Amino acid sequence: MAKKSNLQDHAKTPDTAASRERAAPRASLADPGAHGPSDTDLAVLSALERKVSWLSAWTIHHANHVRTNADGLKVGGHQASSASLSTIMTALYFSVLRPQDRVAVKPHASPIFHAIQYLLGHQTREKLEAYRGYKGAQSYPSRTKDIDDVDFSTGSVGLGVAQTLFASLVQDYVRAHRFGADIPAGRMIALVGDAEMDEGNIYEALLEGWKQGLRNCWWILDYNRQSLDAVIREGLPARLEALFRAFGWEVVTLKYGKRLKEAFAEPGGERLRDWIDRAPNQLYSALTFQGGAAWRKRLLDDLGDQGPVTALIERRSDEELSLLMTNLGGHDLASLVDTFERIDHDRPVLFITYTIKGYGLPLAGHKDNHAGLMTPAQMEILRTAMGVRPGHEWDRFEGLETPADEIEDFLSRVPFNALGTRRFEDARVEVPATLAVPKQSALSTQQGFGLIMAEIARAGGPLADRIVTTSPDVTVSTNLGGWVNRRGLFAREAMADLFRQERIPSTFDWTFSPKGQHMELGIAEMNLFILLGALGLSHSLFGARLIPVGTLYDPFIKRGLDALNYACYQDARFILVATPSGLTLAPEGGAHQSIATPLIGMAQDGLAAFEPAYVDELAVVLRWAFEHLQREGLPASESAAGEENWLRDETGGSVYLRLSTRTLDQPGRVIDNALERDIIEGGYWVRPPGPNAEIVVVYTGVVAPEAIEAVGLMSEDRKDVGLLAVTSADRLNAGWNASARARESGLVGARSHVERLLDAVPRQCGLVTVLDGHPATLGWLGSVVGHRTRALGVEHFGQTGTIADLYRHYGIDANAIVAAAQSISPGRPIRHLRAMEG
Repeated sequence: MAKKSNLQDHAKTPDTAASRERAAPRASLADPGAHGPSDTDLAVLSALERKVSWLSAWTIHHANHVRTNADGLKVGGHQASSASLSTIMTALYFSVLRPQDRVAVKPHASPIFHAIQYLLGHQTREKLEAYRGYKGAQSYPSRTKDIDDVDFSTGSVGLGVAQTLFASLVQDYVRAHRFGADIPAGRMIALVGDAEMDEGNIYEALLEGWKQGLRNCWWILDYNRQSLDAVIREGLPARLEALFRAFGWEVVTLKYGKRLKEAFAEPGGERLRDWIDRAPNQLYSALTFQGGAAWRKRLLDDLGDQGPVTALIERRSDEELSLLMTNLGGHDLASLVDTFERIDHDRPVLFITYTIKGYGLPLAGHKDNHAGLMTPAQMEILRTAMGVRPGHEWDRFEGLETPADEIEDFLSRVPFNALGTRRFEDARVEVPATLAVPKQSALSTQQGFGLIMAEIARAGGPLADRIVTTSPDVTVSTNLGGWVNRRGLFAREAMADLFRQERIPSTFDWTFSPKGQHMELGIAEMNLFILLGALGLSHSLFGARLIPVGTLYDPFIKRGLDALNYACYQDARFILVATPSGLTLAPEGGAHQSIATPLIGMAQDGLAAFEPAYVDELAVVLRWAFEHLQREGLPASESAAGEENWLRDETGGSVYLRLSTRTLDQPGRVIDNALERDIIEGGYWVRPPGPNAEIVVVYTGVVAPEAIEAVGLMSEDRKDVGLLAVTSADRLNAGWNASARARESGLVGARSHVERLLDAVPRQCGLVTVLDGHPATLGWLGSVVGHRTRALGVEHFGQTGTIADLYRHYGIDANAIVAAAQSISPGRPIRHLRAMEG
C-alpha cells in the first residue's frame, strides 16, 4: 500500500520523497547522542528559549488584557505552568527530537507548544492572536482543531501520558507486521506535570507496559513542586523512582543546573547542597517567590557563621543568589540536551526534572500561580527585560541579540522539523461486498459477532490481515476466541501455549508471537480505550492503516468513558463491541447490567452507535463499520450541505456496537439494497402502519420478540398496527437534527430518514417505544412529527432472575407494551389487556 506524508496547507517545509531521502542519512535522525550542541548552537538555543518564553507569556497576556473581551469572562492560559517547561521543550523540539519521535504535551504547556510551532513555521500569528478564542490556537493542543503539528491531543490530565505508552506498543505491532512507512522507530514522549502523577490511569498503563515489554517510551516529569491548589507533598521523586525501577524503567534525575554544581564544588558547597536537599517544598517555593534577599536571610539564619558557607553566600549579590538557588536541572539547556542525547538504548526512561513553576516570571514559586496572570505592569517589566519594542510583540526574533540569519540557519537544521509536518496516510483496506451471515436459525448477536469474525479470519485477505483485536481480559467471554485461534496473540517474542504443548484439552489456543493479531490486556477499561485510540491513529502516526476492534462488557464502558472521549476527540478510528448489555444478562444482577450506554452512544461525538437485534443486521453494520472508520473526507463544517453529509459519513469516525447474549430466532430473510440502507441509516419498517393505525410499536435490540408479540396481541383488536425496528437511535437522531439545521439554512426540502419513516404514521397515532436501556433513547421520536409517545425502558439497577422476570418487573415485556399502547391510544380497550388485568 502506498504511504505518503499528509502535509497540511500551513506547512512551510515541503515533504517530498527527495526531501525525505536527503534527511534520512543525517546523524541527528538516526543516531541520537552522536554529538551534543556546539557552543554556537547552544547560544542559539538560549536565544530561542527566551523567545519561546516571551511568546508564551505574551500570547496569554494578549488574550486576557489586549484582545477585546465581549463577555467579560476570564480567558486564562496558565502562564506559570507553561513557563516551567520552557527550557525542556526548547531542548527537545530544537535539538533532541527526530521526525519519528512523537510527543504528548502536558495540558498547561499549550502556549509553549504553540510558540515553538510558530517559530518552526507550523503556526500563524493570527491563530496566536486568537488563542483561546473562536477558531484560534487551542487552549490545549488538539490534533483536529489546531493547525500546528500536534502528535497527541491533550485530554484530561494523565491521558496523554498513558497514550504515549500505548502508541509505543502500537509502533512495535506495526513494525513486527512490517506495515507502515519506512522510518526508524521513534520515541513516544510524554511531558508530565508532577500533580498529574496522581492520576490512576497512569499506573494502570504502567503495569500494562511492563506486561507488554514496553520500549521507546520517555516520560519527562516536570517536577515544579506545585499543583493547582497547593504545593506537592514531600518525597514524591524517591517513591516514583522506586516504583518505576520496579517496572523496568531507567530513572534519570536532573536536579541541579551548572551554576549550582559549580557552587557545590566551592568550599562550603556540600553544606549548601545538603540544605537544599532537606528544604521542604513549601519553603523552597516561598523563597523562590520572595527572591534574593529572602534567600540570603534564610540561608544565613540556617547556615551562617560557618565560615566557607557564609562566604559562599556573601560573595553573591541578591540577584546572583536568586539565580543560583533557582538554577535547577530542568532549566539548564546544556545539561538537558546532554542528558537526553546520552540515552543510547530503547528501554523506557523516566526523567525527573526539577523545575520552577513560573520560571522567569514574577509569579515564580507562588503557590497560587497555577491560574494566575501577570498584570499589565508586570508584563511591561518583562517586555523591557526581553528587549521587545511595543508593536513588535509577535516578531519572531524581536529582542534577541543573536543575528536573525543565524537563527534562521539553525531552524533550518532542526532535526525534528526536517520533514515538515509528520502526518502520514495509508491506502484504504478493501472490504468485501458482503460479510457471510451465520446459518444458524437461533443466535445471539454476541455469538453472531464471534462467528463473523472467525469467518473473516478463516477467509483471510487484506481486511483480515489489517484487523487487530484487543480486550481487557474478556476475549473469550465476548466471543473473540474463534478469531484468536486462527490469528494468534501478539507479543514481540514468541510464547507457546503450555496447555497445548502438554496436550491438555482446551478450546482456545493462547499462543503469542510477533505475527499475532490480538493484543490481550489486563482488566482495565481505561487501557482498552487508550490502546484503541493509539491503534486508531496508526495510519497517521506510523503510516500503517489498522482496523482496530475492541471488545468489553457493555456496563463497563463507563469505567473508561474519559479515555473513550479522548480517543474520539483525537479522531482515532476503531470499532467498539460491547457485550453483553442491559438487564438481559438477567442472572448477573445490577452490577453487570447496563442502563445508560445507549445514551452514551448517542451523545458521544465521533462515535456512531448501533444496537442490532438480529445477526444479519449485525453483518450489514459491521461491514459498513469497516469502511466508515477508513473514511477521511472534509470536516462537516467544510463539506457540502447535502443530505449525504448529515451523518458525517464522508468524514467517517468510530463505531459502537451494543450486542447481547440473548438467543433470538433469526428472520431468515434476504437483505436487499433498500433494507441494507435503512439498517445503516438507523431504522426500517418490519410492519408498516396502515391508514387507520392507532398504535406503532418502536423497538431497539433484543426486545424484538416482545415487540412482535405485543403487535400480534393488539392486532386482534386494532387495525393497521405498525412495527418499527430502530437499529441506531444515534443515527436517526443525528439525521433529524441535521435536517432541521439544513432547513433553517434555506434547504427547505431537507428530510431526514426518521422523518421519512414517520411520514407513514397517521398524525393521531401513538408511539410506544421500548428497549433494554434508558427510555430516553427513543422517547424523542414523538417530537419528530408530533405523535403521542410512551417510552418504555430501564431506569433503575436490575435484580437477578430470568429474562421474563426482569422484563416483567421493569415493564418492557409484551404485556407492558400493550398496556402502554392502551394508555396513549384514543381507541377502544384492548381485550387481551383486560384479560391480563383480570
